[in-house]
Amino acid sequence: MLPKVIELWQAHWLWVPDLSSPDPYHILPIVFVLSMFLTQFLTPSPGVDQRQQRMLAFVMPVVFGFTTWNYGSGVALYWACGNLIGIADFAVTFSEEGLIMNRRQFAARSIAAAAGAALYHRQSYAEPLFADRTPGSVPESLIQQARFPEGFLWGTATASYQVEGAWNADGKGESIWDRFTHTPGKVRGGVTGDVACDHYHLFPQDTALAKRLNQKSYRFSISWPRIQPVGTGAPNMKGLDHYSRLVDALLEAGIRPWCTMYHWDLPQALEDRGGWPNRDLASYFADYAGILARHLGDRITVWAPFNMPWAIAFMGYAAGAFPPCRTSFSDFLKAAHTLALAQAEALRSVKAASPKATVGSAYEMAPAYPKTDSDDDRAAAARYHAMNNVFFLEAAMHGRYPKAFIGEPPYELMGFKAGDEKLLYAPLDWVGFHYYTRRFVSDASKERFLGGGNFSGTEIESNAPGGRDSYTRFRAAMPTEGPLTDAGLEVWPRGMYDLVTQISREYNHPIIEITESGCGYLDGPDEEENGRIPDGRRIQWYREVLAELARAITDGARVRAFHAWTLLDNFQWAEGYTERYGLIYTDFRNQKRTIKDSGFWYGRVAASNRLNV
Repeated sequence: MLPKVIELWQAHWLWVPDLSSPDPYHILPIVFVLSMFLTQFLTPSPGVDQRQQRMLAFVMPVVFGFTTWNYGSGVALYWACGNLIGIADFAVTFSEEGLIMNRRQFAARSIAAAAGAALYHRQSYAEPLFADRTPGSVPESLIQQARFPEGFLWGTATASYQVEGAWNADGKGESIWDRFTHTPGKVRGGVTGDVACDHYHLFPQDTALAKRLNQKSYRFSISWPRIQPVGTGAPNMKGLDHYSRLVDALLEAGIRPWCTMYHWDLPQALEDRGGWPNRDLASYFADYAGILARHLGDRITVWAPFNMPWAIAFMGYAAGAFPPCRTSFSDFLKAAHTLALAQAEALRSVKAASPKATVGSAYEMAPAYPKTDSDDDRAAAARYHAMNNVFFLEAAMHGRYPKAFIGEPPYELMGFKAGDEKLLYAPLDWVGFHYYTRRFVSDASKERFLGGGNFSGTEIESNAPGGRDSYTRFRAAMPTEGPLTDAGLEVWPRGMYDLVTQISREYNHPIIEITESGCGYLDGPDEEENGRIPDGRRIQWYREVLAELARAITDGARVRAFHAWTLLDNFQWAEGYTERYGLIYTDFRNQKRTIKDSGFWYGRVAASNRLNV
């Protein structure tokens, strides 16, 4: 609407006082009138003084008007209008006196600046000064046009160890993360998840907050040692009762309970028996999955066996970054095969116990781009995709492993047995995966292998000469072309579109759920705004990533749900409490929850299925 008004103004010379005069003061009354008119009908942002906003609406047009008059740059106008009018649309004239703007341009720009200023308080997010010049950024027009289909499910995701606390309450056994965090030198700040967000006790409050944000899906995980303290045997009924009450609370709030059976907290007793490289864990996990389905399957219909199975195997058994901190590639291969078997056995176990169950996944994925256009780098990117993105998906859908290795898969090292291809085959009802950032991948097959992968968290990666390992022989790295979040991850929204459309093409357009996606920024309460948390960078991150997801849906991807990571600031694994991904701020001193600006924004998106809210 606003560009059309400007166009009409310029085309038809709408009335202004004395346009023949070079004096800009004759134009300013119109600017003030327009500012006053617009601001009377706009709702102020929460926590911002209305009088201050009105003052901004009056003062800013003057500042921007004179700026554009004197310099002809349009920079201030570009910012004020939220990218609605491009700098290139305005002409300037060169003369001996310098840059001169004609009165028609000044009038048009002043009105645009007035409108931009009046709209200023609606923009609780921060946009780059030159969004089109920020590498990887999404045009504002795409964000404004983005729409999601009716019935699209908006949700959030959490993980048991990261939010629950109550680490030894009501008969819960020790997990490998309990052991890891209780070991000095393992976690930044020397903290643990013993209390975390105390979600174990505060889930009714957190469920009410999710309902307030118009959420329709809540992806949570169940702690295996809370159900079976040593990983086998009879279930702990107190643990089951806790999750039963959580599920009931979600259903009462109109929120779909979405259960991840395992999000990294293996019973320590099972690690003591060899951990995931021990093939026996596949049958133990299937027994555990059956217990969950028998007791909760009357109400939970959406299940995934594992969160990020590749990370479970590689980060725990090859890179040594996460418990149990082993650094053996053969252990990684064995663990990966056991996890793939367990995935299939759990699917069969859940469906046998609960006819209503649907089973999918929560894989970690990152779109892989070849570092160069060489055939070798393209082949390396394909190997990365096969190993990191679809290794377990290919096993479930086709009963085989993808071409992730130089040559044939090392079946013997993996512990592969005759007939395992039939055990692996367990087609998923839908495909779920995460998106955070992208990778550049290059070939390392012609180099001498000198070491393994180095990781910070699960996303920031750098590999030694010769590649990450001696079997896949690629080097993968997170680029830094785009801006970085406070957690150090590159912001690259286009990766969402590329990843979703690639999986859609390769797996015959399955139903897709985005199981995690989010960003870490450390914005905290602003005391001058009564504790409001203005996390505009997070809002902008979601605006751009979700615009690319909407584009993928428009182009045919069957995406039915998106889960933001995460509902609450929580214990962020080895980073402790030094990263904040939540839509809700957690004060870990007193467990006070405060909805961030991003949370309010996400709630409006969930209510409207659009991003321009």
